[in-house]
Amino acid sequence: MIATVPSATLLGVEGRPVVVEVHVSNGLPGFTVVGLPDAACRESRDRVRASLLSSGLPWPLKRVTVNLAPSGVRKGGPGLDLPIAIALLVANGDLAPELVANTAFVGELGLDGSLRRVPGVVPLVDALTTTAVVVPTTCMSEAALVGRHSVRGGSSIRAVVDALRGDGPWERAPTVADEGVPAPGGDLADVRGQRFARWALEVAAAGAHHLLLTGPPGAGKTLLARRLVGLLPPLTRAAALETTRVHSAAGLELPVGGLVDRPPLRAPHHGASPVSLIGGGSAWLRPGEISMAHNGVLFLDEMGEFPASVLDALRQPLEDGAVRVCRARASVTLPARFLLVAAMNPCPCGEGGPPGTCRCSEAARARYSRRLSGPLLDRFDLRVRVSRPDVAELLRGPPGEGTEEVAARVAAVRAQAAERGVRANADLPAAGLDREAPLTPAAWRVLEYRLRAGNLSARGLHRVRRVARTLADLDGAPTVVGEEHVCGALELRTEPEALEAAS
Repeated sequence: MIATVPSATLLGVEGRPVVVEVHVSNGLPGFTVVGLPDAACRESRDRVRASLLSSGLPWPLKRVTVNLAPSGVRKGGPGLDLPIAIALLVANGDLAPELVANTAFVGELGLDGSLRRVPGVVPLVDALTTTAVVVPTTCMSEAALVGRHSVRGGSSIRAVVDALRGDGPWERAPTVADEGVPAPGGDLADVRGQRFARWALEVAAAGAHHLLLTGPPGAGKTLLARRLVGLLPPLTRAAALETTRVHSAAGLELPVGGLVDRPPLRAPHHGASPVSLIGGGSAWLRPGEISMAHNGVLFLDEMGEFPASVLDALRQPLEDGAVRVCRARASVTLPARFLLVAAMNPCPCGEGGPPGTCRCSEAARARYSRRLSGPLLDRFDLRVRVSRPDVAELLRGPPGEGTEEVAARVAAVRAQAAERGVRANADLPAAGLDREAPLTPAAWRVLEYRLRAGNLSARGLHRVRRVARTLADLDGAPTVVGEEHVCGALELRTEPEALEAAS
């Protein structure tokens, strides 16, 4: 007898529908899986057998052939265990076919018959066209986010079979106490002094402008950078679903309720490999850190310690908002629209001062500065030199504005950008700058001088105009961008030569 059960497999952050076909016939007992399965799929034979026998369900002593259709698409992961087991019971006559009609199954089986969660439940369920889907109870809240299916759950293969037969109820999703969401990144009021750097942080959050902080150790670069994510407004429903899909595919723990509704913060170590940062792999095309930071913040601390090849791999995703990973077996497009915030020392010793304070040789300083290529530096809208705070401000200075006050101004600027049809001012197209960010004659003269002096590239011109648009919005001037806003944008964009001179 032949039985078919719908399911799905994961490729990157997208689900691909799969039809599990099981044929049971007379002959020497055997179990064969075909249809380009990976090692985890081939090993499902032993997991399915042990789970059925442990649950008191029959295992046919016949020849069993499992086909994962379409056969030309590679299948990966243990999420096909449950549909294989259900299809086997239907093909063997232990379950009536009408009991599983228009129902898909996703889940991993344990040897004791338990159902375990699998990564990527959101994109897997989104790829299914059936009216109902059965998943482990621990995945029910994720599966319900798609909103198109009747989600049913079970903690074991026995519970699923009993519920299909009507001998028991479908299990409910476990309730998890919501202990409240702490303020992400901490409060900005904790930062004493650093007025200029705090201003740059607000501008970066308001316009989604990439920010580079350069300064000696102990200046507060990391403290500032980690507080930026708290200034960002909550994600819209569409953005939250995009981010949740990526986190689900990466196997990250999701918040209570399953939906990632706050901008994520990812801070990989400087020893990260290109694959871990960009995404990919040989067998499983997994999203990297830049995709996990989608709609959030990617913080690269000690950026000067990252390999130059890893940093240059960020250039294309910064422009396109996505990364295309191509392998011999498959190619995927992973979302990667993030706000890049980086912190680095001016030189290897960190002091970056005049001779006598800096212990680095000229060769070491030159080698360190070459870690950041010119094209990558040009993609930072804001490049700010951070000095150690004044002692009086550090010990006895009043606290600055808190996160809530600054976040309110950021939200107002983001709302104005939404009226222009973009997520933030950093997304304004170059062709629309004359309409959305018209300049006064004095502002044009400032930019023309910088261009003729060779201090600005064409890309830099557009980025300066976008930052000036953000400064004008923060200043309450939503129409024409003035000379003071352009000068402020240039002040926030320290040229590479100035960074090297500071070191």
